[in-house]
Amino acid sequence: MSTRIFSGIKPTGHLTLGNYLGAVRQWVEVDQHKADALFSVVDLHALTVEHEPARVQRLSRQTATLLLAAGLDPAQCTVFVQSHVDEHTRLSYLLECTASDGEMRRMIQYKEKSARERATGGSVRLSLLTYPVLMAADILAYGADEVPVGDDQAQHVELTRDLAVRFNQRYGQTFTVPKAVLPQVAARVMDLQDPTAKMGKSHAETSGIVYLLDEPDAVRRKIMRAVTDSGSEVVHDRETRPGIANLLEILAACTGGNPAELAGGYSSYGALKRDTADAVLEVLRPLRERHAELCADPAYVDAVLRDGAERARRIARPTVDAAYRAVGLLPAY
Repeated sequence: MSTRIFSGIKPTGHLTLGNYLGAVRQWVEVDQHKADALFSVVDLHALTVEHEPARVQRLSRQTATLLLAAGLDPAQCTVFVQSHVDEHTRLSYLLECTASDGEMRRMIQYKEKSARERATGGSVRLSLLTYPVLMAADILAYGADEVPVGDDQAQHVELTRDLAVRFNQRYGQTFTVPKAVLPQVAARVMDLQDPTAKMGKSHAETSGIVYLLDEPDAVRRKIMRAVTDSGSEVVHDRETRPGIANLLEILAACTGGNPAELAGGYSSYGALKRDTADAVLEVLRPLRERHAELCADPAYVDAVLRDGAERARRIARPTVDAAYRAVGLLPAY
């Protein structure tokens, strides 16, 4: 019996080099081949903060198109949009009835994001508190065994495990208890202007972020202007030389090299930046070319997402129907 995995990506901004090297490339090169894999554009999660409806719709389509351009193959895996499959929201409410208020408020991302919202005078949406439950529904609806995540999302998978175990104990065996899988080879790409912060797709300041659809000149300019460290020696030391370490790790991720070994080949920051820019552009070139082809064939993308949603529904519905029966809800006639 093959392993089933589920992973999702939020359409809250344009996809970055960090998204690709840190997650998407692993999905393409490893995960879709080793397992029964589902990959979703989790658009409902984009609604937890202030948003522009047209932008969410536009970014959802762009994200799906980029996943296909990166190499996710609909013949190998299931690619779909979360809101196209009702089982996510059907199950989310049952899991809200399983979770506790205290669990939700202990979520690190809730604490951080709600503090930022309050600091800017915004109101905190209830969905920001409860979205980890929707994330649990995303995973449990499909009986996923593994969830490839970055370490910043590991807490949410632990919550998913806790909810699955608790539901099973209260109402009978219903859900597979998944485990988080931290990719062993994924790069942790940091912001080029602030190498102590992750390269995020929804940051307000974009000068340190390489987007997958940036023009080549813009990619090169951002990398050549990357913040470096005091001193001139090229060494891989994330603690004392975070700027240089970030460039070395990006170069290593793009070329298959080792950051510490690559450092020995450079005597200047400029040469390292030039080679890193060349390597990034070479990695992004086929993705950009394929993206342009897919944008010229929107009917193909529509068909992939429609077929993906149909398959996702077929997988999820029996589990969610079983959960409804388990908690005592009257079956629909």
